[in-house]
Amino acid sequence: MSSEERGLYEPGLEEDFDIYRIEVENRIKNLMWTVSGDYSENITPDVDSFRISKFISLYDAIKQGAISKYFDREELSLYIVKKVFLSGDEDLIIYISQMCLDVAIADKICKERAGVRSIRLKAYDDILEHNFVNMAGSFLGEVKIVLLRKELGYSAEARAKVKEVVDIVSSLQGVDDTYEIIKVVDRIYNEYIDKSFEAKHGDLQTVLGVTIEELSEYNWRDFLKDEAYEDFLEQYMEKVGDSLSKMNEEMSEGGGEVRRNSATTRYIDQEKIDQIFNYVELNYGKSYMSRRDLERLDMKICTGAHANCKLYYTEGLIRNPVTRNYRYVMVQRLQHNNYMAYHKNHRIVKKNIAELAAELKRCINFRNQREFMRSDSGMLIPSRLWKVGRVSDANIFDKEIVKDNSEFVVEILMDASGSQTKRQESVAIQGYIISAALSRAGIPHRVMGFCSFWNYTILHRYRDYDEGADSDNKVLEYVASANNRDGLAIRAAVDDLFNRNEDNKILIVLSDGMPNDHSVAREGVIAPKPYTGSKGVKDSAAEIRKVRNMGISVLGVFTGAENELPAEKMIFGRDFAYIRNINNFSNIVSVYLKKHILDF
Repeated sequence: MSSEERGLYEPGLEEDFDIYRIEVENRIKNLMWTVSGDYSENITPDVDSFRISKFISLYDAIKQGAISKYFDREELSLYIVKKVFLSGDEDLIIYISQMCLDVAIADKICKERAGVRSIRLKAYDDILEHNFVNMAGSFLGEVKIVLLRKELGYSAEARAKVKEVVDIVSSLQGVDDTYEIIKVVDRIYNEYIDKSFEAKHGDLQTVLGVTIEELSEYNWRDFLKDEAYEDFLEQYMEKVGDSLSKMNEEMSEGGGEVRRNSATTRYIDQEKIDQIFNYVELNYGKSYMSRRDLERLDMKICTGAHANCKLYYTEGLIRNPVTRNYRYVMVQRLQHNNYMAYHKNHRIVKKNIAELAAELKRCINFRNQREFMRSDSGMLIPSRLWKVGRVSDANIFDKEIVKDNSEFVVEILMDASGSQTKRQESVAIQGYIISAALSRAGIPHRVMGFCSFWNYTILHRYRDYDEGADSDNKVLEYVASANNRDGLAIRAAVDDLFNRNEDNKILIVLSDGMPNDHSVAREGVIAPKPYTGSKGVKDSAAEIRKVRNMGISVLGVFTGAENELPAEKMIFGRDFAYIRNINNFSNIVSVYLKKHILDF
């Protein structure tokens, strides 16, 4: 008997399991620490598996230690969490990961510790004995049976598809890179389990591109009441990490076929709808609209590509919180960063405000000047009477050129999605400069930020049309988070702008030109259509064309990276300003605004 086997086996231990539970737990922990070589690692032993088989329990302990030693458990766990966030089936992804990790660590740990091979084979024997019927009832279970039988030296006949997956998993023998395991897990899931996943939710790079902030905003405890929800993510990550080594857990309901889970449910549950609304309210502040008014707007605006979406209007978490939770503290800190950036650059900011305001005033004054042209009717000009009967030019009158009403109103719409996080302070200052300059020029305007959280598009009102200049500072409360459904936000903002009494209307959109809404469904709620890539760009461009056809002038202020410019051009055409340096902000924006004002 090897030292690993002796570590857990004692006569009578199985019979008096409850008495010796703590001792078993400590010994499992010690075994995992011995294999991993890291005694500081926080581990959760699977003591209950000892009741079924001491060899399964022992091998799971060895696997946990080996995974930590040879691979990056956190990297793999994070991939699984992101895949689940984008509607992947947790049970199936973990099941595939368990098989892949088992193959990847087997040769390594067996070469290093001679006794492991016999424990491993005895554990495989016990798994087949206890779970053969359950495994045989699912596709992935069949794959697992073949893998175990091959290692035990038994015949491993199987249908072609099962053999294909067995070969893919077996290709991981000897790999050293965690990313190679992730690629294989993702490939098996997308090609053999959920063939529609990639088309609906994106490829591996899309999965890996999900941010920690997005994950933190997802309630991994299924809408539990007010608590620090970042802890839920941490707990969920730990749960996923702990489950990676287990070899004896089987999936329910025939696991291996794509099941109806919370990501694919198509029925409507009013209780769940209310829970989601309450959670949005908790994280973004109470709405200044009633539920009934919000529902009316949903019916009017959330159509076409935005069917099953909802709108939520708020003045922010800080101004109207449900409670002061972790999110409240985080938003306070992020807003503080904006104010610090403003104070650091206040001279440049004030200079830009003054220059932009002066240029706006000049444009409006120019429009308001009375202009006349010579005519054969109108106001008689006595100095031209000498021309009568002497020259062919009989235009001895001046007629006033009647211009359109020179009253202007402006809507400023700021992309407040998570992709703006790294430039949050800069975008906040840009929005503030435009708002303050418009106030000085006496032009009524509203400033709104937008992002998408679950099936809600959040519209954060920083200042309203007819508020005074003292409200411009509220634009510095801008905080970036979650996703963005640009077309819907534009449609919602213009719904109010179009109904203003001013004849001349301008929409200014500060964005990175990259609409991206994962549209993750929740139990009891119909999910909106995905809104990513070219679909989002084309829809946003279509909304901008509609706005222009309504007689509203549109200017895009590009806040993204240079490689994202093609999307911005597709959405706004030539009417967008690319701000590379805040020092020259007023000059660039004034060129575009002057054109829009004078062209009305």
